[in-house]
Amino acid sequence: MRKEIEEKVKQWILLAEDDLKTVENELKSDEPVTRSICFHAQQCVEKYLKAYLTLKQRAFRKTHDIEELIFLCKNLDAEFDKLYEIKSHELNKYAIDVRYPDDIYFPTLEEAIEAKKIAVKSKEFIVEKLKKEGLRI
Repeated sequence: MRKEIEEKVKQWILLAEDDLKTVENELKSDEPVTRSICFHAQQCVEKYLKAYLTLKQRAFRKTHDIEELIFLCKNLDAEFDKLYEIKSHELNKYAIDVRYPDDIYFPTLEEAIEAKKIAVKSKEFIVEKLKKEGLRI
């Protein structure tokens, strides 16, 4: 059973890393698409949180709400409160608002750069937690 769980966790991580790679590649382009950068930064954090919850065998509903996922993680480890200091939850606005014309929003380049920083710091925090749980990454 543990092996199946670890495999699922690693799949979440692969997906999260793809999102982060998209962020990094897009920021290097001549005309960065800030909507995509911010969306994929949000997706990266969301998927890392889901990786942790999966490893801990904590069920979660289908959601893009980082704040909800942090809350679930905090119930397992109070140190996840640190993600509020990193401002991980602020990426929530990029899960929906940048994707649909009803509430279309175009983040600035500065916002996109900040979204990447938040994603990277969040990733580092969660990866450290995964390693402490014995996951080899």
